[in-house]
Amino acid sequence: YFANAYDSNTLYSMDPSEQNIKKLGNASVKNILAGGKYLYYYQTGASGDAGIGALRTVRSFNRCKLNGTDVTGLTRDPIVSAQLVGSNLYIMTSGDNGPLFYRMGIDKSDKTDLADYEINPACAVNGTIYYNGTQENHYLYALNTTTDTFSTLWDGNLWYPIAQGDYIYYMDVENNYRLCRYSLSRNEVEVLTEERIDCFNVGYGYVYYQVNGGEACLKCMRDDGSDSRVIAEGNYTAIHMTSQYVYFQMFGETSTWYHSPLGSQSYSGFDAARQAALDAFHEDNDCYTIEDVDGDTVTDPQGILYMTANSASGSKYYELLSTQQDYVAARSQN
Repeated sequence: YFANAYDSNTLYSMDPSEQNIKKLGNASVKNILAGGKYLYYYQTGASGDAGIGALRTVRSFNRCKLNGTDVTGLTRDPIVSAQLVGSNLYIMTSGDNGPLFYRMGIDKSDKTDLADYEINPACAVNGTIYYNGTQENHYLYALNTTTDTFSTLWDGNLWYPIAQGDYIYYMDVENNYRLCRYSLSRNEVEVLTEERIDCFNVGYGYVYYQVNGGEACLKCMRDDGSDSRVIAEGNYTAIHMTSQYVYFQMFGETSTWYHSPLGSQSYSGFDAARQAALDAFHEDNDCYTIEDVDGDTVTDPQGILYMTANSASGSKYYELLSTQQDYVAARSQN
């Protein structure tokens, strides 16, 4: 499940092989979660929202079936991040009264406030949410979602922890945001690269990370730090992984996705998503196609779409051109 950047970040689904791409709704979404019979996402607008109309769009955290139907609004709180653990949602919001982290059932029941400071619940494994401190320190903390109790796991100085097996991968704040991993069982730190990084992701035996600085690039390594290589030069962000591909965007360019086969050094535009968006547009709008015509006019009564154009500006006081344009069927300046 993904937000298709080629279609205003509306909700789509596909197979891991990028086959059977389907559009599931018309809302622009982010923070997509899947579990059991449902999807959960934060609706940020409607497809193509712009101008004053966008201001009226309801932003809400929703639940729907896996095919995108039966949408139910769960909360209109402004969502920073959210995670699904069992039958509960753990939600980080930020409103006029400051940050709030709370738990809520998937049926909107049993809402319980857990913290009045920032907790990123993105990393959840086997009922435990791992997160870094954001108040007095950047220690590694754990939230036991069975008891809703908090504990300190390690007094390191880290940012954005990701749990994989016995390891916590993280950005080392104290040492120029280099990439490291910490063993939970051995209480040991391994440095994976001394390069300063901006973001990273881990999965399926690989680490993808964005190198900061004058030689900025997206790189890939094995999850033990070996076999490091450049994937793409430049600044990239929003790194996502599946069992077959890694996906990423160029920093500041939110309307395009790139993908690379997992472990490969080649990459290209995510053309399948672009084509799926185009197909969905034609299906939604029952689009006309441009046909070749003979002669110098397109005013054919068979299958022509006629449109009227009116002007409320001062142009209505000017005379029309003496020769009628080929694309105009009829005109009047009355």
